[in-house]
Amino acid sequence: MTEFERAQNVLPGGVNSPVRAFRAVGRDPLFIARGKGGLIFDTAGREYIDYVMSWGPLIFGHAKEEIVSAVTEAAKGGLTFGAPTVRETELAEEIRFAAPYMERVRLVNSGTEATMSAVRLARGYTGRDKLIKFAGNYHGHSDGLLVRAGSGCMTGAVPDSLGVPASYAGDTLVAAYNDLAGVEALFAANAGKVACVIVEPVAANMGVVPPKAGFLQGLRALCDKNGALLIFDEVITGFRVAYGGAAQLYGVTPDLGCFGKVVGGGMPLAAYGGRKEIMELVAPLGGVYQAGTLSGNPVATAAGLAQLRLLRERRGTLYPALDAAGARLEAAFAAAGVPVGRVGSILTPFFAPAAPENAAEAAACDTRAFAVYFGAMLDMGVYVAPSQFEAMFVSAAHTEAHLAATEAAAAHAVASARKR
Repeated sequence: MTEFERAQNVLPGGVNSPVRAFRAVGRDPLFIARGKGGLIFDTAGREYIDYVMSWGPLIFGHAKEEIVSAVTEAAKGGLTFGAPTVRETELAEEIRFAAPYMERVRLVNSGTEATMSAVRLARGYTGRDKLIKFAGNYHGHSDGLLVRAGSGCMTGAVPDSLGVPASYAGDTLVAAYNDLAGVEALFAANAGKVACVIVEPVAANMGVVPPKAGFLQGLRALCDKNGALLIFDEVITGFRVAYGGAAQLYGVTPDLGCFGKVVGGGMPLAAYGGRKEIMELVAPLGGVYQAGTLSGNPVATAAGLAQLRLLRERRGTLYPALDAAGARLEAAFAAAGVPVGRVGSILTPFFAPAAPENAAEAAACDTRAFAVYFGAMLDMGVYVAPSQFEAMFVSAAHTEAHLAATEAAAAHAVASARKR
């Protein structure tokens, strides 16, 4: 019995997150034994250059010494207390330092919790029920947000989910990403009813799709005009595309922000926050209830704090280096004839005539060609996400040798896909 067959006997589809199943690329998933720096090693001992990086959080690579040491020391003192610790405060202070608009921060365990809680808070603050989201933007698997989502839903050709009541979906209004006129029309058709607009400021769950010039600024203006809150889902982009996230990179200040991935340093941890007067509606100060027994637990906060302190210390040189590495890989794919969506250290090569600007264009990509490309990359020892609609993540641990090997693999893999 293979590892995957064994897993399928106890786990639905043999996985705990659907895209890991490799169904979109016609293969069985790898089972990973360990990782170090820019590399992972499967249970058969094979070595791969890793550009999944646990879907983004490992900005310093696998098993970063300072982070592992912080986790080890924290665990020695106790895994969880269900009571406040100083690290929670320190981590929130680090987040606020990087994103000053987050005057108050609440720690949670996952990006889904962060976005779900931010939407609830926006509804509580405005007294309105409806929200506007964008096709192809994925904000976790809570009922009200799992409508025309990206990522695994696009990969599996399932635009929505069974089990989501129509009454939930009915309050979710969907616009096309990068289409301000569509958002304006939704506001007009639902005057006085929209609590918030939630957006991935850089879409990263239909492949990496940057915002058009003026798009985020336009959302800010429309929310102000209509009395709605603007929520940036920076679960992927926070501390990744810039030290202060996409809000800093594009110079747009949301009312609420959601962070995940990088803020946990590889542990399950996320956060949402924003202006003081909004956040003070969250229990115990206000009537918007949200709680979690393990939120801000000592081990996760130790990992997150160690990583954010490293980022703060090295931000002056780290982010330019990550951007340069991302640009180098973008150039390699472009030279092979594949358009690329990239912002900083996250990128996606698209098997399409041009890099898409929205979910409809992303959905038209040649996923069969991508599957051939994926297999060729894997056979050459480069591990990328097993979906056309995900990102590659460059880390500070990717060396010159890793990048050079990836350039060579990309040329071969794209050529193989074109010959299929």
